[in-house]
Amino acid sequence: MKSIRLDGRSLTRAQLVMVAHGAPVALDDTALAGVARAADFLAEQVRREEPIYGVSTGFGSNADRLLGARPLRDDLPGATPSGRSLHEELQVNLIVTHAVCVGEPLPADVVRAMLCIRINTLLKGHSGIRVQTLQALAALLNSGIVPVVPALGSVGASGDLAPLSHLAIVLLGGGEAFVDGERMPGAEALKRAGLEPVTLSYKEGLALNNGTAQMLATGVLALQKLDALLDTADLAAAMTIDAFAGRLGAFDPEVHALRPHPGQVEVAAHLRELLAGSTLADIPYHLVPRFRPWLPSSWDTAEAQALRFDIGWDWVPSDQRHGREKFYTRFRPFRGGKKHQPQDSYSLRCIPQVHGAVRDAVEQAKRVFEIELNAVTDNPLVFPDRDAEHVEEKVISAGHFHGMPLALAMSYVKAAIPVLASISERRLNKLVDPSTNDGLPGFLIGNEDATESGYMIVQYTAAAIVNDLATRAHPASVYSIPTSANAEDHVSMGTNETRHVLSMAEDLGKVLALEIYTAAQALDLRVDMINAARDLARRGDAEALAAKVQGGPASDRPGRGAFVDEVEGLCAELAACEPFHPGGIVAEAHAIVREAIPFLDRDRALDGEVAAAVRLVADGALLGVLPRWRVPTSSPVGEGRAP
Repeated sequence: MKSIRLDGRSLTRAQLVMVAHGAPVALDDTALAGVARAADFLAEQVRREEPIYGVSTGFGSNADRLLGARPLRDDLPGATPSGRSLHEELQVNLIVTHAVCVGEPLPADVVRAMLCIRINTLLKGHSGIRVQTLQALAALLNSGIVPVVPALGSVGASGDLAPLSHLAIVLLGGGEAFVDGERMPGAEALKRAGLEPVTLSYKEGLALNNGTAQMLATGVLALQKLDALLDTADLAAAMTIDAFAGRLGAFDPEVHALRPHPGQVEVAAHLRELLAGSTLADIPYHLVPRFRPWLPSSWDTAEAQALRFDIGWDWVPSDQRHGREKFYTRFRPFRGGKKHQPQDSYSLRCIPQVHGAVRDAVEQAKRVFEIELNAVTDNPLVFPDRDAEHVEEKVISAGHFHGMPLALAMSYVKAAIPVLASISERRLNKLVDPSTNDGLPGFLIGNEDATESGYMIVQYTAAAIVNDLATRAHPASVYSIPTSANAEDHVSMGTNETRHVLSMAEDLGKVLALEIYTAAQALDLRVDMINAARDLARRGDAEALAAKVQGGPASDRPGRGAFVDEVEGLCAELAACEPFHPGGIVAEAHAIVREAIPFLDRDRALDGEVAAAVRLVADGALLGVLPRWRVPTSSPVGEGRAP
C-alpha cells in the first residue's frame, strides 16, 4: 500500500480509513520544520525559566509552581535519584497515571486511526513536540504495533486523555500492545520492531495525550460504515418496491424539486436509477394476481404443477361499479394482489424523505469531522512565530480538546440510525404480513400443508434489533459529569457517543440484511406469480384464466357474457406482455443474494442463511452493482495525498 503523506493540513477521511486498514504514513518535511520551531521555542523559554503551564509549571493547583532542576528528595542523605529531570518527570507521570481505561481493547483499525490522527495534528507545529518524538510515533504506526487501548475511560474533554495515554505509554516502553495479533508488553513490542523507548521532553506528554483522537477515529470509521449502509438501504428499499410492484410517482424529480432537501433529492434519484427498466413497478393493478394456496387441482400441466402457489382474482360485477365507472374504463374490473389506489404506504412512498434525512445527518457529521481531521486539539497551544512581547501571548491555554462539536454531530447521527433501521423493519414486516403484502403468501411461504413458518421469525429478529437501537439512541452529549475536582466542569462525552454510533452502525447493517433477505424471497414470488398468470394467458384459453377468477356468474346466469368478455380482455392484455422482471440493478443484486442463499420453497433451517445475508451486507458484496453515484469512501486519492 502506498504511504499516506501527512502534513497537518490535508488529511481526508478516505486517507484515514486507508491508514486504519494498514497503509503506512510519511511525514512532510515542511511540516516537520514547523514542528522543530515550536519545540525549540519551548526549550528556550524553559531555559529562560519562563513559567509556562504544563511545561515549566505543574498542572491544576500547581500551575503557580515553577519546576526545579531535580526532585527535592534527591538532596536527602541516601536518596537514589531517578535520573530524570522534573520536566521529564512531569510529562512521564502525565502518561503513566492517565492510562487507566478499562474494558475490551479497541479494534486495531480504530487504534491505527488514532495514531494517524495524533501524528497529523502534531504536524501542525503548535504542540511543542520534538521532531524525533513525532518520528518515533510514526515508526510505531508503520511497524504494525497496535497499542492495547481499552474502550472505556474518556469523557471527551480534556480530549481523550486516558485512551491516548495508552497509546503513548507503549512509546515509552510501557503498557501492552498487539503485534501480528499477539498481545505482549509494550517493551517487547518495541524490541520486536527494532524500536527504542522514547524519553519525553517539554510538553510532550501533553502533546501525546491531549486531544480528540479516539472520538475522531471512531467517528470517521463509523461514518465510512454508514456511507455503505446508506447505499445498501436504498438498494434494499428498491428491491422491496419491486417486490411490491410499487408506484414510482413518489420519486419523480419534479416532485422533489418542490422540497429540495439534498438527501431527499439524492435518494429519489437513486431509487429511479435502481428501478430503471422494471416492468413490475407501476404495473396496472388488475394484472397482479394474488396468492392462493396450492392444491392438486390448481394447475393442469406438469410444468405448472411444480409451482408452489396458486393465483387468483375477484371479479367486480357491474352493479358494484356505481360511482367508479370512469375508473373501470381505465382499469379492468378485477381485484388481485394490488389495491386500486395510486399510492403505497409510507414505508415505501416516503423512502426519500426518511432515507434522505438520515443522509443529511451523516453529511453534517462529515463536515464537522473533516474540519477536525486537520485541527489542533491539544493544550496549551504554541505560537512560536507570533509577534508578541510576552510568552503568555505565544503559549495560550484554550479549549480545543473539548469534543462537543463531534459529540453533537454524532448525537444527530445516533438518533438517525434507529430511524433508518425502523423503516427497513416496517418494509420487512409489510412483506411477510398477508394483510399488507399486496397478495403475496403469508410469511412468504406456500404452506399448503399448514406446517410452515417461512420468514415469520426473521421479522422478530429485525424488531428486536430496532428496539435495541432505539434504547441506545439517547445522546451521551447531554449528560456531562464534571471531572478533575470540577476544574473540568463540563465535558462532552463525545467518545462514548462515537463508540455507540460505530457499534449501532453494525447492527443497522443486520436489519438491512434481513430486509434484503426477505425482499429477495418476495421478489421471486411476485415475479413467478405474475409470469404464471402471463403464461396461462398466452395459452389463449380464457376459460382456464376464468377458472382463476372468483365472483363470476355461472354459465346459465345473466351477465355471463359480460364476464367472459372482460376475462378475455384480461387474458389478451396479459398475453401481450413481455416477461415481467425487476429493475436492472435490483436484478443484479438479487442474483448475488441467490448465489449465496437459495429460494425458500419449503421450511428449512435459516440460521446459516441469515448469517450469510448479514455477511453480504457487512462485506459490501452488494455494493458492486450500484451505479456511478456510488464512490467508496476508502478509495485511494491520487498518490496517497489529499487533492
